[in-house]
Amino acid sequence: MKCRAACLFASVVIFSSCREKQEITVTETRAPSTRDAAPKLFATSDERFRDAKPSPVKGETPQGWLALPASQFRLLNYRFGESGMGEVWVSLAAGSVLDNVNRWLKQFGADPVDAAALAKLPSASIAGTTGVLITAEGDYAGGMGAPPKPGSALAGVVASVNGQILTVKMVGPKAEVEAAKPALEAFAKSLKMAE
Repeated sequence: MKCRAACLFASVVIFSSCREKQEITVTETRAPSTRDAAPKLFATSDERFRDAKPSPVKGETPQGWLALPASQFRLLNYRFGESGMGEVWVSLAAGSVLDNVNRWLKQFGADPVDAAALAKLPSASIAGTTGVLITAEGDYAGGMGAPPKPGSALAGVVASVNGQILTVKMVGPKAEVEAAKPALEAFAKSLKMAE
């Protein structure tokens, strides 16, 4: 009896899946309202899926730099240089000025500095205050599983601004970073924290 019931059930399942599929057409529409956001053509994934908030930092983009979409850790994001390999980004970082300087130096295999050496580093204006100017060169190991990039250089500014660590980091081929260093310093000086 159980076998017959199982066979009957199986044949019903098999035959029901053989019937012709019906096409469904939706004919209802509604007029757009003022609550509907205007569609953005060619939006990046970051723009579509991230909870986009205005950047807490503003600055004047130097001539020749290509502005890119912000990301989770890059409040302002740029490419520069003839090779297209140069990157500049602005971040609010955790830790202290010394922590961030040493993290950047480590990415180039350079020795860490202590508080006394940090005080002797050159200064640079950033967002209405004074920060330290960091430079390094060599193989850049930026992390995230990427292989080290030989022949690279770093120029950056780190400062404590309103109780937050503001960083401007430029990384790329050595010659391009050297050529763009004045633009980086002018850019750092142009930065303003949103009120």
